[in-house]
Amino acid sequence: MTEKLQSIKKKLKKELDKERYQHTLGVMYTASCLAMAYGTDTEQAMFAGLLHDCAKCIPNSDKVKLCEKNHLYMSDVEKENPFLLHAKLGAFLAKSKYGVEDADILHAISVHTTGEADMNLLDKIIFVSDYIEPHRDKAPNLTEIRHLAFHNIDMAVLKILHDTLNYLNQKSGTVDRKTHETYEYYQKLLAN
Repeated sequence: MTEKLQSIKKKLKKELDKERYQHTLGVMYTASCLAMAYGTDTEQAMFAGLLHDCAKCIPNSDKVKLCEKNHLYMSDVEKENPFLLHAKLGAFLAKSKYGVEDADILHAISVHTTGEADMNLLDKIIFVSDYIEPHRDKAPNLTEIRHLAFHNIDMAVLKILHDTLNYLNQKSGTVDRKTHETYEYYQKLLAN
């Protein structure tokens, strides 16, 4: 593992709570496995996986203040549910605090929660890894999605979005418009 990855791991261990740090390592390793399976850059996947939740443990009120201070756009849904800001704020911090310059890594971090239409492979790897990493055990259909992740990542993305939307609708949770758009995009893509 590169020196820079090790340095970031040490910093994150101090900034994240124990469970979040374990989840982060799980996402990093899962992302590297998926990158190997799909023949893409494992180091890029590891950086994105390691930093995807770097803003997660920041108190919600501080997330809002940091977004305002740094002129990061916040939708009405994000303002009402500031925990959703950790993805875009995480991408900002990955660059400004952890020195990541790779635009693909930053983009994968920024869309790992809601996804987006026509994600690139790294985006999909981080989106899926966040859901299937080994410490996750409560999501429905996890065994099926873990299998799909290594055989048809687009289908895994669709299944994750479907199950997430079902969960949020049953819970009467607020759903970001982008999640719906992403789901509709992958539904159409895979219907062909």
